[in-house]
Amino acid sequence: MARTRVTPRIIGRLRLASQGLLGEGLPGVPEAVRGMTAMQAQDLQAALWAVGLRVPRAGISAVRAALDAGTIVRSWPMRGTLHLLAPEDLRWILNITTARLVQGMASRHRQLEIASGDVEVCRKIALDLVSETGGASGRPSGATRAELFAAFEAGGQPPTGQRGIHLLGLLCQSASLVPGPLEGNQQKFVAFDDWITTSRDLEREEGIAELLLRYLRSHGPATVRDFAWWSNTTLTEARAALATVSGELVELEFGGTSYWLSPGTAALLDDGVPGQRTVMALPGFDEFVLGYTDRSLVLPPEHAQKIVPGGNGVFKKAIVAGGEVVGTWARQGTGRAARFVPEPFDGDGSLGPAALAAFNRSVERYERFLAS
Repeated sequence: MARTRVTPRIIGRLRLASQGLLGEGLPGVPEAVRGMTAMQAQDLQAALWAVGLRVPRAGISAVRAALDAGTIVRSWPMRGTLHLLAPEDLRWILNITTARLVQGMASRHRQLEIASGDVEVCRKIALDLVSETGGASGRPSGATRAELFAAFEAGGQPPTGQRGIHLLGLLCQSASLVPGPLEGNQQKFVAFDDWITTSRDLEREEGIAELLLRYLRSHGPATVRDFAWWSNTTLTEARAALATVSGELVELEFGGTSYWLSPGTAALLDDGVPGQRTVMALPGFDEFVLGYTDRSLVLPPEHAQKIVPGGNGVFKKAIVAGGEVVGTWARQGTGRAARFVPEPFDGDGSLGPAALAAFNRSVERYERFLAS
C-alpha cells in the first residue's frame, strides 16, 4: 500500500485517532482521561461529553461517578483553566505550571488586593472548614464554593469582584484544595491530601519531558510550539524536553514545519488513515479544536470566529467531518420539541445527505450518553 500523502485533513484524522475519537475508542473513563493527559473542562457538561465520546460504552453517570470517586479529578493545572486529569498526575503538573501562572496573574491579584498573607489566611479558613465536613463513608464530603466564600467573608477576606474565585484558584494551584465530589453540576472543594492520597513525584525537567511525550502521543501530530502554549511552559524548556524524548516519537514534516506523533499513530500513514467519512458532534472546548495554539490545519482561519465568536475564549460545539471542522451545532427548542441542529460553515444551512445522516447518528449517541 502506498504511503498516504499528508494533507491538512490527514493531519486532522491522525489527531482524531491519537485522541481516541476513531475506531474502538478508549477502554474506560479513568483510562481515557489518563491517556489524554489533561482535558479542557471549564464547561462541566462539555467535559463529560468529551470523555463520553472517547469511551463509547460510557454514559454520563459513569463519568460523574469517576469524579465522585476521585478516579479522575478536575482542577486548574494549566493556563488558569479547569482540566480533567488523572489524580496521580495533578501534583507534579502543578509543580511545573503554578509559579509561572501565578507570576502572570500578579497584576490582576494586585487589582483584587490579594497578597500572600491573604492567601495564607484563606488556606487556614478553607482547610478548617473542609476538615469539619468529612463524610461518614471515609471520603471527605467537602464544602461548596458558596460555603467557602461565606467563610472567607467571615474571616475578613471578601470574595466579591472575582476575588473569591481567584483565592480558590490559588489554593487549588498550590495543592491545598481540589474540587471533589459533585453536588448537582457543581463540585465541592476538599483538602488535596485527603482526596488524592497517591501522587507521582517528578523533578521539573523530567516532568516537562513526560508531559511533552504524553501530549504528543495523545494530541499528535502537533508541534513543540503547540505544547509550550498548551502546557504554559517556555519554548526553551519544551525544546530541551523534546531532545530527551524524540526517540520515542515520529517526526512528520508538513508545510516546512515539524509535527510529532506516536509511532502507532504514524503507522496509520502506511496502513490507511481512517475517518474519511466520519462526522461527529464535538462538545464545546474539545481538545481536538482547543488543544493547539495553531488550529488552522483543522479549522479554516476564515471560520475561526464562528467557533470562538469575538475571540472571547468560549468555544462552541463543533462538527468535524473527515478531520476538518466544518460547522457548529446547537440545541433548538425545549422539551419534546427540542432537537440538535447543524450549522455548517458553507452558508446554505445544510449538510449533504450522507454527512447529515452521520451527524444525526452522532447526536443520537449524545442523547444516549445523557440518558445513561
